[in-house]
Amino acid sequence: MNSTTFATISNIIKTRRSTKPAMMSGHKIPNGHIAALLELADWAPTHGYTEPWRFIVYENPAEFCLQHAEIYKQSVDNENFNEVTYSNLQHQGDKVSHIVLAVMKRGDLPKIPPFEELAAVSSAIQNILLGATALNMASFWSTGGAILKPGMKEFLQLREEDNILGALYLGYADLLPEGKRNTPLEEKIKWIK
Repeated sequence: MNSTTFATISNIIKTRRSTKPAMMSGHKIPNGHIAALLELADWAPTHGYTEPWRFIVYENPAEFCLQHAEIYKQSVDNENFNEVTYSNLQHQGDKVSHIVLAVMKRGDLPKIPPFEELAAVSSAIQNILLGATALNMASFWSTGGAILKPGMKEFLQLREEDNILGALYLGYADLLPEGKRNTPLEEKIKWIK
């Protein structure tokens, strides 16, 4: 790899930001760009070529958001139900172009531990987020609301051994958040010579 290619990749990685859906502008992303991001996802590392990633794409985010809010409502008892949370979930996609649900479909090789399948799907998600950054898109990987609740798994008709890893909110934003790290890199690395 030459230094120009490294600098480009480095810049994309360092400028990727989580941009909350409310900060997005509502402008639509061409479906071809979404398809290109999913193609990048398909090149994630995968042990045993199980390729456990599956994606459900909502071109109309409002459709998913209404379903998400209802799943939340059904997943909590009356004492814990929060009307503000319910409303926020209903409207979370108001300024979003597309929502992509990322699912881990457990492979048929029992020798491969489930955590490796989760890591593979997480890598596929990272490929989408980096590709979105390269295309000047805003993105947000969410596991909030009812995303990880049994009701969502049931709604998506997933098998017991499958998992949803989150909803990816994609769109455009006029302003992206600043990046930061709380712990210096030197404190996260131990060199052994």
